[in-house]
Amino acid sequence: MVKPINKNIFFLQQKAEPATLADAQVMRDLMDTMQAHQMECAGMAANMIGVNKRIIIVNLGMVNLLMVNPVILSKSGKYETMEGCLSLSGERKAIRYREIEVEYQDQSMKKHTQKFSGWISEIIQHEMDHLEGILI
Repeated sequence: MVKPINKNIFFLQQKAEPATLADAQVMRDLMDTMQAHQMECAGMAANMIGVNKRIIIVNLGMVNLLMVNPVILSKSGKYETMEGCLSLSGERKAIRYREIEVEYQDQSMKKHTQKFSGWISEIIQHEMDHLEGILI
């Protein structure tokens, strides 16, 4: 189900709780909401749809990748950039890394480890900041 975008700063600043298989509906709702906003955003975190769980979704170009309980294992190539967010107005400075390695679970809770770089890496870091209650 497509959910409204949460703009409540107090809620968005809360640290997310680990997700489990019981959060399958949240995963589906996040995928549906991302699909509905695909023209205006490249990623979303569950707290952006009002659910404080460690789930993000990132557009990889032709497909969206759902990541449950993601953790950055390594990062390199620090740089500064300007970012916007559907939950906030305007753009703000952010520190990002050009290359990251992420461990995450899929919808079935199967673990994956994958390396990302460039724009995709930046999106993942932005969405993972949401999980920590960090707003750009």
